[in-house]
Amino acid sequence: RLVQGTNRCSGRLEVKTNQSWSSVCEKDFDLQDAKVVCREIGCGPPSVHQGALYGEAEAPVGSREFVCEGSESALLNCSSRKSSGRNSCSPGQAVGLTCSDNFRLVGEASRCAGRLEMKRQEEWRPVDVSYYNWNMNSAAAVCAELDCGSAVSARKSKEDSERPVWGIFSDCFQSGSALKNCVPHDINSDKSHELICSGTVGFTSPLML
Repeated sequence: RLVQGTNRCSGRLEVKTNQSWSSVCEKDFDLQDAKVVCREIGCGPPSVHQGALYGEAEAPVGSREFVCEGSESALLNCSSRKSSGRNSCSPGQAVGLTCSDNFRLVGEASRCAGRLEMKRQEEWRPVDVSYYNWNMNSAAAVCAELDCGSAVSARKSKEDSERPVWGIFSDCFQSGSALKNCVPHDINSDKSHELICSGTVGFTSPLML
């Protein structure tokens, strides 16, 4: 898991083994390991990994060095070996990790409000969701996945002209479905979706579905 980050794809790395959580020492972790972690939690490739990025570790620091090839589906599937150093990490050396996210809300002051966009093939575009079954439960699934709490309001907006967007079927946004599994198709549309999640600060005017 990533803890104390700014969104679901960032934070200090902790690994659960034998029912307890431990941090990972920066010297025992490299870019290949980071790729595996980001993939496992449903985020895009790592952009930053460094010690003390998200505060000092509260959990004990593990003594294992992970040796990933980068293609594994989970960090605990990687080979590991006892760390070459001491069983403790110097202060500020627990791994902090920032992965890229493939969904975001843009256009407002808060990251938890705005137009829904998706990144695919290195390109951010607005999302046009098939309106069938798109409801507040769908919006709630998006807010939860973005670590923005619950859905306060949602609406489908219409632009003056069509532009390239990512089209997604609404069943991808049902509660319990990971957004990373959404497979978009390339369309031209004048529609997009705007959300306000409960993690937003400073909004008082709700948008209606």
